[in-house]
Amino acid sequence: MSTLYDVYIGLGANLGARRKAIRRALDAVGDLPDTRLVDVSDLYETRARFVEDQPDFINACAHLQTSLTPEQLLDQLLLIEKDMGRVRGVRRGPRVIDLDILFYGDRVIDKQGLTVPHPDLQNRDFVLRPLFDIAPRWVHPVLDKTVRQMLEQLH
Repeated sequence: MSTLYDVYIGLGANLGARRKAIRRALDAVGDLPDTRLVDVSDLYETRARFVEDQPDFINACAHLQTSLTPEQLLDQLLLIEKDMGRVRGVRRGPRVIDLDILFYGDRVIDKQGLTVPHPDLQNRDFVLRPLFDIAPRWVHPVLDKTVRQMLEQLH
């Protein structure tokens, strides 16, 4: 039997029917092979942070259990984005959907195209608030801080 890993992903959308896009992406993630959708945060509306001249985002986080490798999961998430019409243009610009691996078990990965834990998540309220809904005690494997501690340090 394959090992199941606890994985947390971030979801964001700021073009079109944003809430519908998040729900559609969650359905697609739940349909991935060897993957189970365990929990989903509330949806949060947040202002665009890096490129400010764009619509507000809807953000959420999801807890998965999967036996897919981090690379396989990333490939599947990128395929979901593509199938939903994501076009990569301006870095941190508007998007119909964005799916990011935040944590993959307690693994630390730093290779071309895949960095886990997701870089700088400890400084992103739009990631930590929804993540807190479903994993307040999850410990960042590099910073050795819980999601609760990271969120409290932002405020």
